[in-house]
Amino acid sequence: MRIAMIGLGRMGANIARRLMRGGHEVVAFGRDPAAVATLAGEGAVGANSLEEVVAALTAPRIFWVMLPAGAPTQDTVDKLMELSEPGDIIIDGGNSFYKDDVKYAAAARERQLHYVDVGTSGGVWGLERGYCMMIGGDKEVVDLLDPIFDTLAPGHGSIVRTAGRETPDNRAERGYIHAGPTGAGHFVKMVHNGIEYGMMQAYAEGFDILKGRSSERLVPEERFDINLTDVAEVWRRGSVISSWLLDLCAAGLAKDPMLEQFTGRVSDSGEGQWTIDAAMEEAVPAYVLSAALFARYRSRVDHTFGDKLLSAMRFGFGGHVEMPQ
Repeated sequence: MRIAMIGLGRMGANIARRLMRGGHEVVAFGRDPAAVATLAGEGAVGANSLEEVVAALTAPRIFWVMLPAGAPTQDTVDKLMELSEPGDIIIDGGNSFYKDDVKYAAAARERQLHYVDVGTSGGVWGLERGYCMMIGGDKEVVDLLDPIFDTLAPGHGSIVRTAGRETPDNRAERGYIHAGPTGAGHFVKMVHNGIEYGMMQAYAEGFDILKGRSSERLVPEERFDINLTDVAEVWRRGSVISSWLLDLCAAGLAKDPMLEQFTGRVSDSGEGQWTIDAAMEEAVPAYVLSAALFARYRSRVDHTFGDKLLSAMRFGFGGHVEMPQ
């Protein structure tokens, strides 16, 4: 299929590359001409404006927007709606707020356009590992786009099938789902990121407790100088708390045991707060996820070793650097 990738940051550029590796044709556009030129050198069709993007595609056009949530995405979606023709498809693969998706989709329908939201997880590793995708939109449009999602997804890989799972739709086992109508994809991804906050916070606090056992505030016979790098490594092997996040902890600690390259000022991209907002709307208790979000806020005024580990994990899976103070 022929598709435009609009936004060539860490994930957008690699999504474009994975699509090209899968045999799709990509029209690449971003605000950095160097990024456009790089992808053009790898086989994409480079474009210098949204008008050029539209001209490079044939109906029905498919636009994948991979930009920060909020104004950058909204401005681009609004412009694409002005330039598009009935039947064209706009995909938002970033981390937009699901209620914004509902609004975008309504505006698209008025113009006889299609709007699809894709919660995309995989970070900077997605090019090789594939992307886990949670998709919202009309079924017939999502089905039309299936070759794109199938190319981007990890596939069955080496993961053992879940015992007792029987379903004619094996897309979930290949790494992507049609979660429901417009907004459902980003809603599922939002909760995914809220859970991620909680898991990361648990690792951060645990390793902080391990590190603190050597404190001089403790009586000498109860002090332990624990090798955190070895603990992270051994927990990766056979432990019930093994995970990709733990893999990232182990890699970060192996490279820099004291995590001196990080200040511990942990940023957030908004989904954690949106998840708590949704929990409040639904009257669902979310003790761990709330605490994890507030811990990130606290990290911006008072840093711990655990906060440094949070920053290391965020850098490991997404290439996120700490925001300057």
